[in-house]
Amino acid sequence: MQIEIKCFATLSDFTPEGNLLSVDDGTTIKQVIDLLGIKVEDVKIMFINGKHEALESVLKEGDRLGLFPAVGGG
Repeated sequence: MQIEIKCFATLSDFTPEGNLLSVDDGTTIKQVIDLLGIKVEDVKIMFINGKHEALESVLKEGDRLGLFPAVGGG
């Protein structure tokens, strides 16, 4: 199945070509993070189709996954 991925801020270099990635049915957000080569501790916020989700959330065909690092400020 194919999903759309957008990695933001310091994770942007991990966004796949064309923002698309083919994965197996039943793939979780954590498995996608591993596939992209991102350290799981570097991802703090995850959205599927605009809804906040957990690492164990399962993706479906056509889902849009957004990955965000911790945001600091001062």
